[in-house]
Amino acid sequence: MKTIADIDSSVLTAVRRGTVIPAQPLALDAERHFAPRYQRALCRYYIDAGAGGIAVGVHSTQFAIRNREIGLFEPVLRETSRFIDEWCARTGRSILKVAGICGRTEQALYEADFAVGSGYDAGLLSLSAFAGDSVEAMLAHCRAVAGHLPVIGFYLQPSVGGRILPYEFWKEFAQIDNVLAIKMAPFNRYCTLDVVRAVAESGRDITLYTGNDDNIVIDLLTGYDFGGRKMRIRGGLLGHWCCWTKKAVELLEEIHNVTEHSADIPAELLTRNVQITDCNAAFFDPQHGFAGCIPGIHEVLHRQGLLPGIWCLDPAETLSEGQAAEITRVHDAYPHLHDDAFVRENLEKWLND
Repeated sequence: MKTIADIDSSVLTAVRRGTVIPAQPLALDAERHFAPRYQRALCRYYIDAGAGGIAVGVHSTQFAIRNREIGLFEPVLRETSRFIDEWCARTGRSILKVAGICGRTEQALYEADFAVGSGYDAGLLSLSAFAGDSVEAMLAHCRAVAGHLPVIGFYLQPSVGGRILPYEFWKEFAQIDNVLAIKMAPFNRYCTLDVVRAVAESGRDITLYTGNDDNIVIDLLTGYDFGGRKMRIRGGLLGHWCCWTKKAVELLEEIHNVTEHSADIPAELLTRNVQITDCNAAFFDPQHGFAGCIPGIHEVLHRQGLLPGIWCLDPAETLSEGQAAEITRVHDAYPHLHDDAFVRENLEKWLND
């Protein structure tokens, strides 16, 4: 069993303050085979950009890596862990390694044990396999997985495989030992509020992370107060932050400087929130029910040279009509939000050293 106490103290401090944790895509070549060179380059990019963690085997990595005929779950997690460790050793950094944990309890425990054996610090626990189960069954599952490694709870929006989880679920979830954090991605203010209130009222040391890619800045700026029980969302574990990551790190530090010093919120940050949401609409393709969300982030990274193409495991999964033009529009409209120059300066090193 791995516990929160086993996490490197400097890494845990960064997680508690709030950090950038990109949800890493899967690098594939034109034959849709795993492309380790580019997976390694992505790890190096995130570490050099200042990310405090990397999440692998999550939605952005494509859940189909678990399919028996594809067989990429173990190779991708094992190799990515090695790539992170090697670059951290060379750069003198340490970051949180998060593994996606999916499936019913037997599958989830296998994945948790494999993650621990591969050097991961925590598991982002998907409950998609429990779409029709009771709250009690889901909580029993969460307790079982938390008995193997530190857990990051995950509130996933129903439109991409999640379900509505009531306040009562999060109230009980917050009492589970070995819960490190919760990622909230319901894309719903009411549902997000349920989680924040449940954790605030629990009194437990659980760090909140936004996964609400449609409202990132506001989530991070908002202070919550439930009759004297105060709470903040500290960082982000986001698919959106797997591209233009250097700017995401700068943004979060800017927000921390405002919130930690009780400073007035600059109006420009509110404008930037809308600009970031506009970018997310281009990347994630909500106009088409998020059909192009994974190819969208691939497209952004491909344009920078960080991926060799936009290929997904499913040949039918590609950009939606008009999505490429939308990505071009937001890139050109908001040059202060992309990190093209940073990538250009370092790409050869990330790919070849």
